[in-house]
Amino acid sequence: MNNPIAQAKAQIRELLLGALGRLTAAGTFEAVPVPDFTVEIPADPKNGDFAANLAMVSAKAFHMAPRKIAEAIASEMNMTGTMFDRMEIAGPGFLNFYLNDRFYADVLREIESAGKDYGRTDFGKKKRVMVEFVSANPTGPMHIGNARGGAIGDSLASVLDWAGYDVTREFYVNDAGNQINKFGLSLSVRYQQVFKGEDAVELPADAYQGKDILEHAKKFAEIYGDKYLDCDEETRRAALVNYALPLNIEALKNDLAKYRIFYDVWFLESTLHESGEVMKSVERLTENGYTYEKDGTIFYKATAFGAEKDDVLVRANGVPTYFAADIAYHYNKFAVRGFDKVINIWGADHHGHVARLKGAMDAIGLDGNKLDIVLMQLVKLMRDGQPVKVSKRTGKSITLVDLLEEVPIDAARFFFNLREANSQMDFDLDLAVEESSKNPVYYVQYAHARICSILRTLESESITPKAMCENDLSVLSADEEKMLIRFLAKLPQEIIDAANDYDPARITRYAIDLATLFHKFYNACRVKCGDDCTMHARLALCVAVKTVLGNVLSLLKIDAPESM
Repeated sequence: MNNPIAQAKAQIRELLLGALGRLTAAGTFEAVPVPDFTVEIPADPKNGDFAANLAMVSAKAFHMAPRKIAEAIASEMNMTGTMFDRMEIAGPGFLNFYLNDRFYADVLREIESAGKDYGRTDFGKKKRVMVEFVSANPTGPMHIGNARGGAIGDSLASVLDWAGYDVTREFYVNDAGNQINKFGLSLSVRYQQVFKGEDAVELPADAYQGKDILEHAKKFAEIYGDKYLDCDEETRRAALVNYALPLNIEALKNDLAKYRIFYDVWFLESTLHESGEVMKSVERLTENGYTYEKDGTIFYKATAFGAEKDDVLVRANGVPTYFAADIAYHYNKFAVRGFDKVINIWGADHHGHVARLKGAMDAIGLDGNKLDIVLMQLVKLMRDGQPVKVSKRTGKSITLVDLLEEVPIDAARFFFNLREANSQMDFDLDLAVEESSKNPVYYVQYAHARICSILRTLESESITPKAMCENDLSVLSADEEKMLIRFLAKLPQEIIDAANDYDPARITRYAIDLATLFHKFYNACRVKCGDDCTMHARLALCVAVKTVLGNVLSLLKIDAPESM
C-alpha cells in the first residue's frame, strides 16, 4: 500500500471500467471509447471520500442522461474485497465512493510497517535529476535571497528524492569572469593600501567595498609581507585571488552546512574554460548554424528562438561571455553527465534569461524542455511590523549568517518554505522566535512533542503500543479519527505532487494541517479511555501521526523534538 490515495483512485477506475465493460457487453451502452474522467477527493467529506465524474462526461458518448448512466453503473458495481464500503449517486450523476474500515486499518499498518520510509514512492523511477541552487557569488557573503533559495532548493531536492528520483545537489561556483577580475582588483588595491595607505592607492567606486576584502588583504600581507608589492599587477591579483577565493568558498560551505545544506557537487566555472569546453560549445552552435561574426564578435542567433535580440558569445578581444560559459555548463549537465532533468533555482531578476538558455539548449542539439527554472521572488524581513534591511550586529545588509544568529535554523528553513517560490514573502523575525501556536514551525513541532509526552505518560503506567489487526482498528470510527487517518494516507501523493509542481511549500502546509487535525483528534477523543481496545487503537493512531510528522520534518531537515 505504498501510496494509499493513488491505489484507492486506481481501484475506483478499475471498478468503473469493469462495470462499463459489462454494460457494454450487455448492450446497455454503445461500444465507444470511454471519455477521460477524473477521480478526486471532494472538498466536503459529505460528498464521499472520492468522487468520479464518469457519468457526467459520458453523456454525449452514450447518448444518455448522466443520471441514467450513473444508475446503470451502480447496478453493476460489486465492491466485495475492495477498499470501499459503498458508492452513492449524487445530483445529476456524480459517483461518490466511501471508504471501508479495511482502508483505515491498512493505512495505519502501512505506516507502522514503512516507519521512517513512509511517504517514499518509486514515482520518479530513479530518473537522474540535478537541482542547482544558491550558487552565490564567491566574492562575498550570502544574502537573504540566498537564504530563501537554499531552503527551497534543498527541500525540493529532498522532495524529489522521496518521490523516487536520483537527485544531485549542485553549487555552481562562478570563479571566472568579470566578478573575479573585480575581486582581484579590489584585493590588489587593499593589499597595496596596507603598506602605502588608503590615500596612496584609491579603491575604485565599482570595486568590492566589503570589510571581508580588507581582512583578506591584511592576512595575505601578514603571510607574504611586501613580496607582491612591486610585481606586475596580473601576478599580484592572481596570487591574491588564489589565496582568498578558496577561503571564501570554504566559508560558503561552512555557512551552508550550518543551514543543513550539503552539496554533492561543487562545480567550478573555471574548469569549463581550462578544458576548452566553453569554446567547444560555441563551435557546436556554429556547426548547427546558430552563430555569426560581426566586427570580430561572435553572436548567438537567439532571435531564432523567439528572443528580441541576439547575444554575444565571444567578445572581439576573444574573451567568451558569461552566457557562453552558461551554455557550456548546461551542455555539461546534459550531454556529459547525462541528467534527465535539470532544475535551477534563480532569483526573479533572472527571468529574462530563462527562455534564452532553454533556447540555447535546443540550438546546441539538446532538449530545452529538460531544463526547468524555478524563479524565486524577493524576501522582505520584518521586525515589529516594519521592514528590516540592516543587521543589528553589523549595521550592514543582513546576510545568511546574520539571520541564523537571530533566528533558529528550524524556523528559517520552515518559514522560507511556507509559500511558493514565485510569491513574494514577508519573513516575520519576531514570529520566527516566538514559542507559541502562532509560530507555524513551533506549532508542528509541539504536536510531535505532545505525542511523545502521551507515549511517555502511558509507558510510565506500563501501557505501550502493540501491533494491531484490522478488527482491532475498526473501533476508530469517530469523524476526527477518520479524518486524521485519511490525511495520513495523503502524504505519499502530497510528496509526488510537490515534486511535480517543484513546490516544497506543499509539505510545510501538509505538516501544519496534520498538526491541526491531530490536536482536534486529541481534544475530541481521549487516548486513555475506559475501553482497552479503543485505547490501544487510538494509541496506534498517535504513533502513526508521530511517525508521519517525524518523516515530514526530516524531509525538510527540521528537528522533531520529543519535548518542548
